[in-house]
This record gives sequence, structure tokens and C-alpha cells, in this order.
Amino acid sequence: MTNKAARDIGLDVFYPIVPDCDWLRRIVPLGVRTVQLRAKDMSEEELRRQIGEALEICAAHNCQLIVNDFWQLAIAAGADFIHLGQEDLADADIEAIKGAGLKLGVSTHSHEELDVALSVNPDYIALGPVYETLLKKMPWKPQGLERVSDWKQKTGDLPLVGIAGITIDRADGVLAAGAQSVAVITDFFVHAEPERRIEQWLAWAKGHRN
Repeated sequence: MTNKAARDIGLDVFYPIVPDCDWLRRIVPLGVRTVQLRAKDMSEEELRRQIGEALEICAAHNCQLIVNDFWQLAIAAGADFIHLGQEDLADADIEAIKGAGLKLGVSTHSHEELDVALSVNPDYIALGPVYETLLKKMPWKPQGLERVSDWKQKTGDLPLVGIAGITIDRADGVLAAGAQSVAVITDFFVHAEPERRIEQWLAWAKGHRN
């Protein structure tokens, strides 16, 4: 099976999410092509440092960095990709983000949120939780593969990312349902050998790229 996306925005079929640059230094050199920095509970000074260092790490390894939430700091640091949740989307200056040339991904969990996301003309849509996840408590029930297919029908050629509870065994089904990429956290984050698990994911991804 190959991954086919109508829009090429630099998203790899495998899309890990990490909380800090310590994790980036561990996994990006292994061959990761897309990664999201989801930094939380840090001072603004530390966030600036993390984003700047993350850009350096990713540039050195030809990896696309996506900064989560902190769009002002992302613009200031020279990032080119931002991901926003619904709450952050409501407060964000979309014109400033697009005026700075950043690509934009948006999280969705319901039809109402999908309508809101599509209204800002994003570069990709994320749908979750596809499966139950233990790493983050979420108010939404697992969406399932049928919802992935439903979202794909509604988003057309817009790249769709499935997130939450996705393992290598489940990933093929998520792509077959219509996603172009799978965002992964728990499956490698809590693994006894995270780097080894990332290598397994990268081997899977190699067979699913265009």
C-alpha cells in the first residue's frame, strides 16, 4: 500500500509528537521526516529556547518541524508550520499566521469542530481520538475508522491525520480508511525501547510513502 495525498505539504506518513528537544535529539536523527513539538508548562523564555533548538535539530536532519499552539513564538523563531487545537484556534490571528507564510494544521473531534477548522482554510486536518489513548485524558470517545472515512469525504484533497491510540498494527487500517498520515505518541513514548520502536515505525513508513 502507498500513501497518496493530493496536497504535498511536507507531512510524512509517520508523524511522531514529542514534548521537548530532549526527545527530538533522540528520534529525529533516526530518520524521522515530520515531527511535532508539543511543549507544555514552560516559561515563555524556555519555550523560545525549545522552539529555536528544535528548528536547528530538524534543519540538520531534513525533518519538517510542526510547532504546537505557540504561533507567535513560532513566527518569531522562523518556523514554517504550526498546529492549533480548537481553543488556540479561537484565539489565534489566522491572518498573521498565513501572512508569515506558516502552514497550518488543526485538530478536530466533532462535526462542529471540523466546520470551524475548514473555515480557516488549513493545510491539514487532524482527527482524534481514532482509538482510545491512555497518555492523555480526552472527553471524546474513540472515533473509529468509519469516522476517518467520513472525515476524508468531507475534507476532499486536504491531507488528513489520524491521531490517538495508533499502533503499527492499526496504522494500515487508518490509512486505508482515508488518512494520509498517522500521528503517534503513546506507542513509542511508553515503550521500553523508544528508539527501537521509532525504527520499527520508520520501517513501516518506508513502505507507505509515495
